[in-house]
Amino acid sequence: MFPVLLDQPEIWGPGQPINPSVESPKLTRPFPTGSASSPARPATPLVPCSSTTPPPPPPRPPSRPKLPPGKPGIGDVPRPFSPPIHSSSPPPIAPLARAESTSSISSTNSLSAATTPTVVSEDDVFYDKLPSFERRCETPAGSSRGPSPLTMGAQDTLPVAAAFTETVNAYFKGADPSKCIVKITGEMVLSFPAGITRHFANNPSPAALTFRVINFSRLEHVLPNPQLLCCDNTQNDANAKEFWVNMPNLMTHLKKVSEQKPQATYYNVDMLKYQVSAQGIQSTPLNLAVNWRCEPASTDLRIDYKYNTDAMTTAVALNNVQFLVPVDGGVTKLQAVLPPAVWNADQQRILWKIPDISQKSENGGVGSLLARFQLSEGPSKPSPLVVQFTSEGSTLSGCDIELVGAGYRFSLIKKRFAAGKYLADN
Repeated sequence: MFPVLLDQPEIWGPGQPINPSVESPKLTRPFPTGSASSPARPATPLVPCSSTTPPPPPPRPPSRPKLPPGKPGIGDVPRPFSPPIHSSSPPPIAPLARAESTSSISSTNSLSAATTPTVVSEDDVFYDKLPSFERRCETPAGSSRGPSPLTMGAQDTLPVAAAFTETVNAYFKGADPSKCIVKITGEMVLSFPAGITRHFANNPSPAALTFRVINFSRLEHVLPNPQLLCCDNTQNDANAKEFWVNMPNLMTHLKKVSEQKPQATYYNVDMLKYQVSAQGIQSTPLNLAVNWRCEPASTDLRIDYKYNTDAMTTAVALNNVQFLVPVDGGVTKLQAVLPPAVWNADQQRILWKIPDISQKSENGGVGSLLARFQLSEGPSKPSPLVVQFTSEGSTLSGCDIELVGAGYRFSLIKKRFAAGKYLADN
């Protein structure tokens, strides 16, 4: 048999900046949507793994081995965080994990604010009126290499890429950690090289693709793709869950997508959607507390923040952190702003931008933002603070994935999370 040429799967291409002056009715998923060659995946209804009417699973591969058996809070300090004033000098950037390829994995059916219940419904009307952030998802120059052909025979392992993408929604009320409301959602996507369809055409009975999700006990409301995934609900290990792919359905799906998108170099397939079991403020990567002092002639605003390593399995930097606050009351002059911020007089809002916040930042990622506003029509009415950030190299759930059995290999496992509706009130 002639060797088959496979294209390497791609993970997350560079994102495009969004104009901050354009209104955005809802916060969409702050992740790139992949390259132009990335095919749109058809939407498929998802049902829980424990559903009583699952699709008939294919035979379980007999060669697979058996499964093996079986933090300090913000309230510990007297002030919100008692931080010193933040320095304007940017902290060092945490390096991203190296991998075989960094390119685009995307999902047109991803979890977003449009499909995820709102954390605090009473803020929706205000939030929908806020202008959108300037969003960026940085990718090092030259890191998206495009397809890299692999010459392989029928007995070689097939490359597959996996990506965990999570969104954290949070609402902070004053400096009381017990009033923090948190919801974290996520998805796991597999990416296949375009050349895999030719391999399947020459090998119509491939080995079953089987994988195990680690730290599965931290997830709740897990929704596997009902057309492609099968699982055994009698497994005894609560910390890991094993799934195997319905290969005939996968081959049919990839063949259909390849016919619809013949120029695509990779195919992304949603496998799991889930919600993460959250533990209140301890599950938020950036703790917040806001304090307003509103007088007829002036308004003082203080924002305290604290980087929280306990929320992440691996401590990674929060990138492109932005703090946005509308201030009414007819602001005539901005005084005593630390660190420097951008005031938009037309939209009556102040915006702080911090490139990165991490353990390597000044004071370990603990800081404050201060501003005083002179008013002509005071006093001001306190408005919710809106924060946005992204992060690469870790998840909030701590989930990981590993292959079970032979026939496949992971060329890349990508992890990232970002802020969804991340609000703080007085």
